[in-house]
Amino acid sequence: MKDWVNRLKKAHMLSIIFIALMVIIVLAAVLIKNQKNAKQASENSYNMAFYELVDYVQNVETYLAKSLISSTPEHGAETLTNVWREANLAQAYLSQLPIESQELENTEKFLNQVSDYSYSLSRKNIYNESLTDEDLKNLKDLHTYSVELENTLNQLSDDINSGRIKWNELTNKGTTAFAQQVSTSSLEGFSNLEENFHEYSGLIYDGAFSEHLTSSEPKGLTGDDIDEETAKQKAIDFIGKDNVKEVENLGYSENATIPEYNFSIKTSAEDSVNISISKKGGHIVYMNSNRSVNTEVISQEEANAKGKEFLSNHGFKDMKETYYLKQDGIVTINYAYTQNDVVIYSDLIKVKVALDNGEVLGIETTGYLNNHTQRDTSKVKISKENAKKSLNKDLQINSEGLAIIPTEYKTEILCYEFKGKVDDREFLVYINSENGREEDILVITNTPNGTLAM
Repeated sequence: MKDWVNRLKKAHMLSIIFIALMVIIVLAAVLIKNQKNAKQASENSYNMAFYELVDYVQNVETYLAKSLISSTPEHGAETLTNVWREANLAQAYLSQLPIESQELENTEKFLNQVSDYSYSLSRKNIYNESLTDEDLKNLKDLHTYSVELENTLNQLSDDINSGRIKWNELTNKGTTAFAQQVSTSSLEGFSNLEENFHEYSGLIYDGAFSEHLTSSEPKGLTGDDIDEETAKQKAIDFIGKDNVKEVENLGYSENATIPEYNFSIKTSAEDSVNISISKKGGHIVYMNSNRSVNTEVISQEEANAKGKEFLSNHGFKDMKETYYLKQDGIVTINYAYTQNDVVIYSDLIKVKVALDNGEVLGIETTGYLNNHTQRDTSKVKISKENAKKSLNKDLQINSEGLAIIPTEYKTEILCYEFKGKVDDREFLVYINSENGREEDILVITNTPNGTLAM
């Protein structure tokens, strides 16, 4: 009887183990199937993105070819706008592919360039200007490159169709897998693209991808490199030696827009100041105090004057207040550089002023250090009265003058600046001083906490 019970228990245990194994096998099968389905879905998604990329690059090539023979500004504007759109869509699908390589980085760079260049030329056509010989040469160069890119992507398409490229393997192995999996013809195509790209990458134009603008050194960052100890002394001098109780080194930011040394300076038991000094030239880049402000005593006009005086005392001359924002007893004021009564909005410095006693609690000079230089303000080819002909007839002008404004392409334009109202709403209108074009319109918003322009 006892043996029978033991055998029964053993059989029961075996059945439990069998059932557990079956459950594990079923779960594993389901998991493998789900992983396989997810992998296939991912593969399908990458394939779709790639073939969309191929289609849009083909469209870019087609529209660039059309732009070379377009004979009217109207049709030219339409064709170049199509180039801009198709290149942007190509970039969107390229970004979805799991490849990080120099080859596709250059492809992205080319699509960026052809997009921005075609947009800038379409604006010329919109203003009824014919393209110059140099414009047409650049378009021809870009078209030649687009044909090469199209051919190489078609070769890559063959690699995908033949199964040589597996997107999920590229996701895991990256550039090495790309080099190992694609065919020799595809690699040679990409090598040719990389070699030939340098011939086209230096196109100079009024556009966002103009190499001489995006890769330039900060213009206002003058002087020799300094070491950490020199930067520390400059930070102390900026705060005022008598105000410094303790200095802590926060390290060197090598990869910042402006490489800088960072410090925290105690000014009292409760208050401290964070400050950054540029490695090149030892310029103040940033300063911010944590002191709290509980009352508002001084006026906005007094705060403007305090900030302007502070800037002048620290070597920033000829600055003019523009817009401001108040918060928690502190007003942040934007100051722009002026040259020969021309307001230069690119050379911007932000200053924080305490409204209890007028103390400057913060400063940020990145815009100024990146852009400050002497400009040619003589390129005024139309009179102020002629510029006004481009304005909306309902604009009631309150002030007018000259200003240099930055563009989305990282360039600058000398404009007439007209401030006025339409139906009790304030606007700033910028008219190009060379050709009378309307370059930009800003809406001025006055709030209890400040004046902003959008």
